[in-house]
Amino acid sequence: MSGHIVVGYTATDAGADAVALGARLAAASGASLDVVVILPADDRSVITPPGAGYDRYLREQATTWLAEAVQGIPDAIPHGTHIRYGDSFAEGLVGAAGELGASHIVVGAANGGLRGRHRLGTVATELLHSSDVPVVLAPEGSRRIDPANGITRITCAIGTRPGASALLDESVALAAATGAELRLLSLVSVDLPATVDTGVIRIAGAAHADEVLTQALAALPDGIEADVVVARGDSIEDAVSHLSWEPGELAVVGSSRLAQPRRLFLGSTAAKMLHELPVPMVVVPRTRTSEGA
Repeated sequence: MSGHIVVGYTATDAGADAVALGARLAAASGASLDVVVILPADDRSVITPPGAGYDRYLREQATTWLAEAVQGIPDAIPHGTHIRYGDSFAEGLVGAAGELGASHIVVGAANGGLRGRHRLGTVATELLHSSDVPVVLAPEGSRRIDPANGITRITCAIGTRPGASALLDESVALAAATGAELRLLSLVSVDLPATVDTGVIRIAGAAHADEVLTQALAALPDGIEADVVVARGDSIEDAVSHLSWEPGELAVVGSSRLAQPRRLFLGSTAAKMLHELPVPMVVVPRTRTSEGA
């Protein structure tokens, strides 16, 4: 993969989770890590009028936070720190990612999430409606994962509407860059309308899994193989909770059909998965089919 991975940092546990996951992803893929703090743009400062002294204080505080943030990053991982301004944290991060040519933006879950689970805060939610590069969501507790776990498996979650060239390409690229195994997760059997009877669900699930496997194998580069798993359960949440997940795993999901091309928008399937997913989720922007991924 190489390139740059941008981490949106705040001086919180969620920020530490994001840096830890970003470092693992950078180490596994050979990318550089850019830890970014976003300060409010001057025109947002209503209570405290912008002034040279106040601006200097904010920058000094941000510099201190960044120094603390990178203390635990191994020397072998190329990394840098950046202070940027934005009307919102998400807007500033998207701008920094564009400026640095980043392949991914990593952010932590909101404070208060259950250990190993996701709880989206306002920053992550806004990013998931605006980013033009994949967003990696670090669940609560990522900072406690042993870096030696690396990235061991990429699970690509495909629902009833594959439209998944961008999704599959991202998953294959991550697997190739990190040396991780690739697993294709067919959600069709739990992603159909409730009115469909179980016999049809079983037949559709088997057919869809075969279709996904056929498409994926044709697209896989040499040296990369994929397992296919058909999710079982009464709901998306139930299916996700009964699957095996490794400490070094990433789950890759596509953006909603409602998203604008090259933009993110978390769909209902991905949102349901998020509630039970104990591993980081990578959300991939939708692209126009004619343009490819």
